[in-house]
Amino acid sequence: MSQNRSPREADMKIGIIGAGNIGGNLTRRFTMLGHEVSVANSRGPQTLASLVRETGAKAVSVAEAVRDKDLIVVTIPEKSIPDLPKGLFDGVGPDAVVVDTGNYYPQQRDGRIEEIENGMPESRWVERQLGRPVIKAFNNIYARHLLERGQPRGAPGRIALPVAGDDSKAKAVVLQLVDELGFDGVDAGGLDESWRQQPGTPVYGTDHDAEGVLRALSEARRERTPDWRAK
Repeated sequence: MSQNRSPREADMKIGIIGAGNIGGNLTRRFTMLGHEVSVANSRGPQTLASLVRETGAKAVSVAEAVRDKDLIVVTIPEKSIPDLPKGLFDGVGPDAVVVDTGNYYPQQRDGRIEEIENGMPESRWVERQLGRPVIKAFNNIYARHLLERGQPRGAPGRIALPVAGDDSKAKAVVLQLVDELGFDGVDAGGLDESWRQQPGTPVYGTDHDAEGVLRALSEARRERTPDWRAK
């Protein structure tokens, strides 16, 4: 365990699937905090040499990224979720926490996913594809802000991030990590409420403090304008 950190903040074994903007910056931040990070992408470990040199993380295959981990972050485009290996999580222990950071962009990237179009929250759809409960987090903040704008606990105007999920124990783990990263974690309810932090909602793409996040979540509405995804 790193110095000056409580037992609740003990070093974790973290697997990250996806090395894009959010995945790359979570790799940077988690390694800086002393966690043991394994990162994978769709192109193979050899393509992650630069990130490995920068962070000290271990480049692995997707299958290795979920093996013997305390927490697994899935941070890939929605359209790529069904392309993950079948049964990827079959051997993952029941206590491992799975985090989904994804957002659905049908026009710009993902194409049409009928279940989401018909009202299923994005992370509920991801959960069903993975066959594994997930926690929704890190999806509403700009990647650069995730890297650069963390502040100590209690700092005025500290940015807050919503965290939604059905498993209170798993959600507590993610809320603790959010705090470690320098942000206030806000319990955003169960996974069926995670639509409140999807693209097009008041909290998406913002840097609210905890009070502002709670207000924005409460102001979210299911009705969306036809062009909300183009904003």
